[in-house]
Amino acid sequence: MKNWNVRKIIVSREDMPEHHRLAQSLSWPHLVALGVGAIVGTGILTLIGVGAGKAGPAVILSFAIAGLICACASLAYAEVATMIPASGSAYTYSYTVFGELIAWMVGVALILEYTLVVSAVAVGWSGYAAGFLQSIGMGLPSALVQGPELGGIINLPAIFIIVVVAGLLIAGTRESATLNAILVVIKLLALAMFIAVALPYFDPSHFEPFMPYGFPKTGAAGSEVGVMAAAAIIFFAFYGFDAIATAAEEAKNPSRDLAIGIVGSMVLCVIIYMAVAAAAIGALATTAFANSPEPLALILREINQPWAARVLGASAVIALPTVILAFFYGQSRIFFTVARDGLLPQSLARVSSRGTPVRITIFTAIVTSVFAGLIPLAEIAALANAGTLAAFVAVCAAMLTMRVREPDRERKFRAPAAWVVGTIGIAGCLYLFISLPLKTQQFFVTAQIIGVILYMFYGSRAAEKARAGA
Repeated sequence: MKNWNVRKIIVSREDMPEHHRLAQSLSWPHLVALGVGAIVGTGILTLIGVGAGKAGPAVILSFAIAGLICACASLAYAEVATMIPASGSAYTYSYTVFGELIAWMVGVALILEYTLVVSAVAVGWSGYAAGFLQSIGMGLPSALVQGPELGGIINLPAIFIIVVVAGLLIAGTRESATLNAILVVIKLLALAMFIAVALPYFDPSHFEPFMPYGFPKTGAAGSEVGVMAAAAIIFFAFYGFDAIATAAEEAKNPSRDLAIGIVGSMVLCVIIYMAVAAAAIGALATTAFANSPEPLALILREINQPWAARVLGASAVIALPTVILAFFYGQSRIFFTVARDGLLPQSLARVSSRGTPVRITIFTAIVTSVFAGLIPLAEIAALANAGTLAAFVAVCAAMLTMRVREPDRERKFRAPAAWVVGTIGIAGCLYLFISLPLKTQQFFVTAQIIGVILYMFYGSRAAEKARAGA
């Protein structure tokens, strides 16, 4: 533990061993598409149903609150990412600003976040895939599309899509990013179609009573309801821009491209979400689609637009993998950076001849497949949110710390009203964490305790050896 406060020095690309260098192949349009691909997905396509079950029509307010907090965090990310253009996102920023132990704890949170997000989106994709196959007469047995807790055996479609995405990332980063951009366009067109079809059925009475369960989290553990209980879950729907920060070393012009990618994708997605949520609630009472695995498709069927439901279901099956790709990409880069620093076995941090980290990608696929195959969506999303909230707090705190420690340092992007933005980001994330289910909070704290023990007995010594051998 003697090196717990050692801060990381960012090494230039030229000074890295060749087998640790990631290929620079991404421009800002790729990064915007990566962000939109990560943000617009399971959150709006499936978790709007979970949120409606907890908040009723006020789920639209839950979206607004979660979006505001994420917007503040995205501004902090944009400033810090352009100051520290290195792979690893919040883990690297924490290592550089606060030291090794805090970085390790943030790394544990990020690994929790990304692993569970990939798993959650794979489960969400499985719900749409199963529904689409059922609608064309090719339904799978329910035992093979649900985990044990929901009465099935294993969620095979969820595992299948993880394997496909892992294969794409192994093939090459730029190729994956280009395909991702095409699929993002398909996804946005499908959501635009949903709004256009649903708006003529808008009924203001569906917004009454607007807040049936109140504002703060209430209810017994495991059945929490209220606007903030919903916001703490559908917060999952907004993050994804942090996956862009993990691409820092692969951006062609990181000081410009990262800021455009992070802020641009966040602004675009907030607008999309509010429009879709309003159209959904206006078209059908929230009680009718609450907790549905495919709420938007269900709404279209209920308003007698089965063709649109099939189109939306097909587009979700085609385009939801963009979210898996973005977060899987981010997860593999987090693992890669932690391993390169020596806090995980450095053998995992080798890249292939194409500049992609094949070993860590395969390892990530195995871990996420276990979660996706066995655990329900709502529980995975809640657990993922805990890790993300911790990472967002760390980045907001890093931005404010650097404003004090190095006020004159060049900043390619400066967050407006930094102290207001940073304070809202930190306080909002802490309030959302308090609003998470109790068992989620307990799981997160337990994971952090285990992480600190691992750092004491392995991580600290391994990182010291890695620095000595550098």
